Amino acid sequence: MKTFSNIAAYKFVPLSDLKGRRARLLAMCQEWGLKGSILLSTEGINLFVAGAPEKVDLLLAELRSWPGLADFAVKLSASEEQPFNRMLVRIKKEIIAFGVEGIEPGSRTSPKLAARALKQWLDEGRAVTLLDTRNDYEVKLGTFKNALPMGIGHFRDFPAAVRKLPAEMKEQPIVMFCTGGIRCEKAGPFMEREGFKNIFQLDGGILKYFEECGGAHYEGECFVFDQRVGVDPSLQETESTQCFQCLTPLNEAEQQDSRYVAGQSCPHCFKTAAEQMALTIARRQEAIQRAVTPLPGSAPYDNYRPVNVPEECDGGTLVDALCRVVRHVPRADWEAECARGLILNQEREPVAGTQIVRGGERYVHKFPNVVEPAVNGQVEVLHEDEALIVLNKPAPLPMHAGGRFNRNTLQYILNKVYHPERPRQAHRLDANTTGVVLLTRTRHFASKLQPQFARGQVEKIYLVRVQGQPAQESFSCDAPISAQPGEVGSREVDMEAGLASRTDFRVVRRNEDGTALLEARPLTGRTNQIRVHLWHLGFPVCGDAVYLPGNKLGVMQTLGIGDAPLCLHSWRVAFVHPLHRKRVEFMAPPPAWGRDVES
Repeated sequence: MKTFSNIAAYKFVPLSDLKGRRARLLAMCQEWGLKGSILLSTEGINLFVAGAPEKVDLLLAELRSWPGLADFAVKLSASEEQPFNRMLVRIKKEIIAFGVEGIEPGSRTSPKLAARALKQWLDEGRAVTLLDTRNDYEVKLGTFKNALPMGIGHFRDFPAAVRKLPAEMKEQPIVMFCTGGIRCEKAGPFMEREGFKNIFQLDGGILKYFEECGGAHYEGECFVFDQRVGVDPSLQETESTQCFQCLTPLNEAEQQDSRYVAGQSCPHCFKTAAEQMALTIARRQEAIQRAVTPLPGSAPYDNYRPVNVPEECDGGTLVDALCRVVRHVPRADWEAECARGLILNQEREPVAGTQIVRGGERYVHKFPNVVEPAVNGQVEVLHEDEALIVLNKPAPLPMHAGGRFNRNTLQYILNKVYHPERPRQAHRLDANTTGVVLLTRTRHFASKLQPQFARGQVEKIYLVRVQGQPAQESFSCDAPISAQPGEVGSREVDMEAGLASRTDFRVVRRNEDGTALLEARPLTGRTNQIRVHLWHLGFPVCGDAVYLPGNKLGVMQTLGIGDAPLCLHSWRVAFVHPLHRKRVEFMAPPPAWGRDVES
C-alpha cells in the first residue's frame, strides 16, 4: 500500500518577496502532487504538507535553498492515506495568529527544553508546572499528566488567560508545550514580558516528545490539524475523529454515542429539536432587532411608486389617468404634483400633466424626503422550519407597503432579515391587529398552504375585546360583507350584493367596565370580517378608529405608537403543515388586555 510522508515544520526567519515565493511554491507543489498548507509571512514559514516521499524531499530541498532556512528541520511521520484534500499556499500577517505587538521569535524566544530533559525532570519528580498552551478541544484528546490547561478556544485568547494566572506562578519554573512548538515561540516571550521569570518551552512540542520519549508521563493522544485528527505516542494515527459540526475531537466511545451522526452532530453539540428551534429563533430575533434599530423608514429617502395607465385612459391626459387610478386624490392635487415635477416617466424624467398617455404605460410618482411614521418593530418569531415562518406580529405595524408606509412594514423588515429569501405572506392582519401570522419560505410551500385558506380549512381563533356585553354566551353573525372598499377603505354589511360571511363568537369574560372579552372564529375570510360583524351587531371592537359605536364610520388610519390599542388579536391558527402534512397549531400569547385566558 502506498505510503505518504507527512511533514510539519515552522521557522521564524525574515522573508521577503512573499508573492513571488507563494507563486513558485504553489506551482511546484501542484506539479509534485503535494497537498496541505504553507503559510508565509515576513516573520517566517509554517507548513503541514503530505505526499510521495521523493516529492516531499524536493519541496524540502527548495525551502532549504532560501536564505535562513538551510537548517530547516521538520517533523516527519507516515500515513497510508493522504490526510489533506488540497494544496494551499497563503500569505499571512503572522504564521501563528497571536495579535500581540512586539513579540518577535525570530529575534528572541524563551529557553528551549529538550524532550529527553523534560522526561528526566518528570522522572525525578522535579517541582515544575506543565502549562498546556493549546485550545480546549485539543487538550480534550490528551495532555501531560497534571498539566495546567489555559482554558482557551483560540490562541489569540492566550494573553488574557495568562493575566488570570496566580501571581505566585511568576516565581515558579514553568515548562510550556503545544503540538509542535510554534505557539510556545510566542507564548514564552509574552509570559516573560508579563513578569514570569522561569519560562521554558518544550523543544519540538508534543510530537517531538513522542518521537524521542514515547508516551511517558502523557495521557491520551495528541490532536493534529489534518484528517488524522489524533496520533498516539508512537506517532500512529488513532481511531479518533472530529465532529463536522462543532470540530470537537471524538474518541471511540464518543463515536458509539447515539447522538453522534457523521457530518451532523456529536454528544457535545447535539441538540434536541426544541433546543435547535430555540437557537434558531434566538439568532433570528437578533437579526430582527438589527433590522429595526433604527426603523428602516426613519431616515429621509425618496420613494417611488408606480402608476399604470388603464386601457380606458388611452388617448387621454396624464392627469385624467391619475385621477382614474387614484380617485380619492383631487384633480387639483394631481395637477400640482405634475407642476412640481414629481410625476416621472420610466427614464425618471418629469412629465407634464397635459401629456397624452397610452394604455399600459407606466409612470412613477416621486415622494421626496419621506420619513415614515413610527411603528412597533418588535416582531416575535414563534416557529421556523424549512417551509414555514410563524410570527407574533406587533401593532401598529402594516404588513405590506401602502399609504404612508413603504419601509416600516413587516414585509420590508423580513426581506432584510431573510435576504436573499423573500418570505411570502399566507394571509394578512390589519396594521393595528396583533398575533399569529403565517409565511411560507418558497413558492412551492405557498402553493401547498394557500389553498387551505381558500377552502376554509385553516382554523383561526381571535381574541377580541368589545364595547358592551352580548346577552348570549355563544352567538354567530352571517351578514354578507361588501366586496368593494368604501372611501376610507372600510367594508360594510351589504344584504343585497355582499359576499357570504360567517363568524362564530363565544363570551370568554365579562368585565366590570361594561366590556367583554370574546373568542371569534371567522369561518370565511372577508376583509375586516370580525370588526364589521361586531359593529353590525352593536358591539364594536375597543380601540377601533374605523367601526365606531352608533354604527358610524371613522377615519381609516394606522394607530400611533402611543395610541390605545385595537383590541383584536390573532390568537390561534391550525392547519395542515405543507411539509410533513400533519395538522399543527400555533398560538401567540395575548396582549395585556386579553391575558388570563385559559389555553
